[in-house]
Amino acid sequence: MTASSENLFSTESSAAPIGIIAMKGTEEISAKIDNYLVNWAKVAGYDIDTFLIESECPRFASGDGKGLIKSTVRGKDLFIVIDVGNYNCKYTYFGNENSMSPDDHYQDLKRIIQAVGGKARRINVIMPILYGGRQHRRTYRESLDCACALQELEAMGVSNIVTFDAHDPRVQNAVPLMGFDNVMPTYQVLKTILKEIKDIDLTKEKFMVVSPDEGALNRNMYYASVLGVEMGMFYKRRDYSTIVNGRNPIVAHEYLGNPVEGKDIFVADDIISSGESMLDLAYALKEKKAGRILTYATYAIFTNGLEKFDKAYEDGVISGVLGTNLTYRSPELLSRPWFHEVDVSKYIAYFIEAINHEVSVSKILDPHAKIDALLKKYGMK
Repeated sequence: MTASSENLFSTESSAAPIGIIAMKGTEEISAKIDNYLVNWAKVAGYDIDTFLIESECPRFASGDGKGLIKSTVRGKDLFIVIDVGNYNCKYTYFGNENSMSPDDHYQDLKRIIQAVGGKARRINVIMPILYGGRQHRRTYRESLDCACALQELEAMGVSNIVTFDAHDPRVQNAVPLMGFDNVMPTYQVLKTILKEIKDIDLTKEKFMVVSPDEGALNRNMYYASVLGVEMGMFYKRRDYSTIVNGRNPIVAHEYLGNPVEGKDIFVADDIISSGESMLDLAYALKEKKAGRILTYATYAIFTNGLEKFDKAYEDGVISGVLGTNLTYRSPELLSRPWFHEVDVSKYIAYFIEAINHEVSVSKILDPHAKIDALLKKYGMK
């Protein structure tokens, strides 16, 4: 319990009583968030057992579904937690078991909002993986799924959306009058590195940050700036004469920047999908005689399996992969010795508390002071 947490409950007026709806597949992280909020409330003198509101989205055998909320939400400040990337959620359709797609999760979110029926004081959506977020701009005659979904949620009465490490946060321009917070769990990542990576030294002489491409420059620049270390980057050289799976194939990853020889390297991106690009970078860095290579992705989903990363770890190419608990992680991934989980549940609890009590989230969004204190604690500042 921090002083700031206690003060929010005891000195600031809340917008309304908090209610948390955990959509299917978010039960684990929602329970952790609820536990933090309940403990803080009890310290502040409130006798609350849980903020969770039971709900479900059952389906008929024909595939039709409906949203159902099992207790009152009247007058509450609702926070709906949804993981549109959780493919482990299943439903039966004409006797066949199907995995829920992002489209299915998004439809269930709209069903729950409909079930609220305008009775809540305010509706806030915590959507770590932004629905349609990878289709963030129009190049040819293409759909703009994310922008359209945001406008739809705004029309349904959603007041705020909290997302994490959006592929392109400029998509919020589609809803300029709706609250939209894009959160970066930088402090939580560095805390996990210092806690779990043995003998890591984050000083300029021993450590370096490398951006995997130009799109990830900003997040890697922040890490390099707060740590005071040097930075390099790769750019993807593509073959623009052909299109494979809807995009121009990558011919090579070219490195720009200072020498990496003998230094531990940290590479951060928003998502590890197939993971091939991240592995290509790791092998290229090893050829340049880099030390340990730590990769991080807010969403480590590994769509093509884990075997290539197992081999890279066994060969000493990759020393660790960090990923958050903001989306589904398979039991196989959690069992890997090279995977380190970054717990973001407390960070989300802070956000819920701040939004509910109508206080500024600027200090939560910019954790520079906390990072500075963390580095001093480990003697690296």
